[in-house]
Amino acid sequence: MAAQINPSILSADFARLADEAKAVEGADWLHVDVMDNHFVPNLTLGVPVVESLARATDTPLDCHLMIEAPDRWAPQYVEAGAGSVTFHVEAATAPVRLAREIRAKGARASMALRPATPIEPYEDLLPELDMLLIMTVEPGFGGQAFLDIMLPKIRRTRELISKHGLELWLQVDGGVSASTIERCAEAGADVFVAGSAVYGADDPAEAVRALRAQAEAATARASWACAH
Repeated sequence: MAAQINPSILSADFARLADEAKAVEGADWLHVDVMDNHFVPNLTLGVPVVESLARATDTPLDCHLMIEAPDRWAPQYVEAGAGSVTFHVEAATAPVRLAREIRAKGARASMALRPATPIEPYEDLLPELDMLLIMTVEPGFGGQAFLDIMLPKIRRTRELISKHGLELWLQVDGGVSASTIERCAEAGADVFVAGSAVYGADDPAEAVRALRAQAEAATARASWACAH
């Protein structure tokens, strides 16, 4: 089970997004944080920028919608070129219907949980998803410190995925770096969003390779992976 590294352009130079996307072309996905200054206290970018990014890079786009009314907006991000679209369950009105609509339009459907949102109430929804995102910081700003208290939640989520025999990716986002990625992998994550750990490095592409190597080594010794 290969680890996937998704550099977050939230930590990139917004004046040079096409170049910044090319700087990490060895990455699995390019993580695009969409914030509306309502669901979270920050404002980033929207559909037109995603359309431009999709034309500027061959790396598939992983759009994380930290917005209100994702039921209305998420399908537009698929149409704009996103290969994966994540909505927050706290903001969605009909998460199953929305996940099915995202899939029907040809993208991977993903659901995100804020740190205080438990996974257990959503166990029955997991088969409707391609990925689940556990936020390891409060959404809204890059560069925050990793919340270690999320590790048990990652473990519980991995146990639920295994219990149902699902091919469901488990993503973590927030404070992921060389000092935290191994703990995330050992707990059960296999997709890692890294912002400043990649774009703050002298060589972003090498930072992606190094993080992937760390995550894969940690996964190889993790009990959850050995059970597969």
